[in-house]
Amino acid sequence: MRHEAATTRAPAVAGQFYPGEPEALRAYVDELLQGAAAERAAGEQAPRAMALPHAGYPFSGAAAAAGYALLAPARARIRRVVLLGPSHFVPLEGMALPEAEAFTTPLGEVPISAELYERARAHPAVQVSAAAHAREHSLEVHLPFLQRALEGLECLPIAVGRAGPEACGGLMEQLWDAQTLLVVSTDLSHFYDDATARRLDRETTEAVEALDGERLDSRRACGAVPLRGLLWLARRHGLRARTVAQCNSADATGDRSAVVGYASYVFD
Repeated sequence: MRHEAATTRAPAVAGQFYPGEPEALRAYVDELLQGAAAERAAGEQAPRAMALPHAGYPFSGAAAAAGYALLAPARARIRRVVLLGPSHFVPLEGMALPEAEAFTTPLGEVPISAELYERARAHPAVQVSAAAHAREHSLEVHLPFLQRALEGLECLPIAVGRAGPEACGGLMEQLWDAQTLLVVSTDLSHFYDDATARRLDRETTEAVEALDGERLDSRRACGAVPLRGLLWLARRHGLRARTVAQCNSADATGDRSAVVGYASYVFD
């Protein structure tokens, strides 16, 4: 049984990762989505799954938008999003659901799917942990994009700790259907110089496009565990991976001494 009506963590994320004022946030996200939509090929189908970055919007927002803009053809069809991201602050064995019935952003509440929650809770690698979600930005930063890109959204946020690709991918498979989108939240390399970071990130992209999760670890992607699970799922279901955006923090700041890499991958 979930007892909280909603989590109110959004104000802690707002201001650090995206604007905290609703109109400013709505305008910012819409501008990013519109800019990305201009690059979308006519007639392109919506992806079945995505792996997108979770940094502050000035750094990775345009890259994330490149993925979210592709959801336009399925705006009314996709009703649920399973959102998996690394647990940055709480060590976890397996994966964790929140103790909440909704997540809150400045754009309003996003209900947590009761149906998916109960199905996920039955998985042997899944626990319930309010602590794992209390400060976790890797999940929450995606919600404003989802609120603007989709209609009537329900979500299932899952914090991911130590888990094998089959356990994580198997959970995704259990929750996935034609009306449910999978989103893995991950940034790429962290705090290498620009040249080293771009080399590592190119290698990571090659591995993702080859669906080769064995080449990925936390040095290359903070969300390597759920990303490897998604690649396991993609291989089982014959999906292809495409890169729709790639950059790093130096592209926004000009500081090339210690950068963070970002990419957006879509699976169809």
